Amino acid sequence: MRGETEGGVAPNTMPDPTWLLWARELQAMSQTGLAFPTSHWDQARYERLRALAAEIIAAHTPIPAPAFAQAFAQEWGYPTPKLDVRAAIFRNDQLLLVRETADNHKWTLPGGWADINLTPAENAAKEAFEETGFTVHPTKLAAALDRTRQGHTPQPFSAAKLFFLCEITGGEAKTSHETSEIAFFPEHALPEDLSVERTTSAQLHRMFAHHNNPGLPADFD
Repeated sequence: MRGETEGGVAPNTMPDPTWLLWARELQAMSQTGLAFPTSHWDQARYERLRALAAEIIAAHTPIPAPAFAQAFAQEWGYPTPKLDVRAAIFRNDQLLLVRETADNHKWTLPGGWADINLTPAENAAKEAFEETGFTVHPTKLAAALDRTRQGHTPQPFSAAKLFFLCEITGGEAKTSHETSEIAFFPEHALPEDLSVERTTSAQLHRMFAHHNNPGLPADFD
């Protein structure tokens, strides 16, 4: 994320593989078609498109096609990116990270998929409390990024990631069923075992940049 362009950030040089982009687009086309079918024949064709998308991904992963087909079948309506929110919580110029119980207990910013009926900022605060025990107040949207262009572990669905700077308003450090450890880190001593599926090193450094310079505009790509 370093090497930003004016008004945003430069695209990551490690995009998702082409086969995954194809499969993701096929799945989105099939989901749209099944949501707005015009005939029985159209429905059959879109169901076949959905199956092909699952087969393409299964051919490149150890997960069988039926598992992907089932996940795709649960998606309905016009396809849009999923929304992931992350809370960048600072104390004494140190950034709070948590060890997730998933992904081999690696470190990440607290956060996760956004829940319905909550604003993005409310979701960030909710995730922070559930994973850290701290109540926080989001003070700034620091970044709005496309997940597939940031070097994360490739995933079947497209997603957008929102990063909020947050200040602690109460509570105390407390692990949960989602986290096994909570700690604050200075920028020069960030952990190397990050959960790249959730947070990258470049994103953490950008959070420090926004913390040190609150006037920076939000990053986007």
